[in-house]
Amino acid sequence: MNKSQKILTEISTVTRDTEDNYPELQNYLDETKSTLPSGSINSASLDEEDLKNYLNQLKEKRDKYKEDGQ
Repeated sequence: MNKSQKILTEISTVTRDTEDNYPELQNYLDETKSTLPSGSINSASLDEEDLKNYLNQLKEKRDKYKEDGQ
């Protein structure tokens, strides 16, 4: 499994954890402009750094929510 696949797997895990344990937080997990690929629809792509950033954003939002006592 390459690094991008591992990151995607972790994104799925964090997303599932949020869906299962913090469903009310899902409204705040919309993709932000920073996670969307740039360029035209035909040439747009995400690189490993984009995936890492998105994963970190998901974790930060979930962890901050947990810290604040839900």
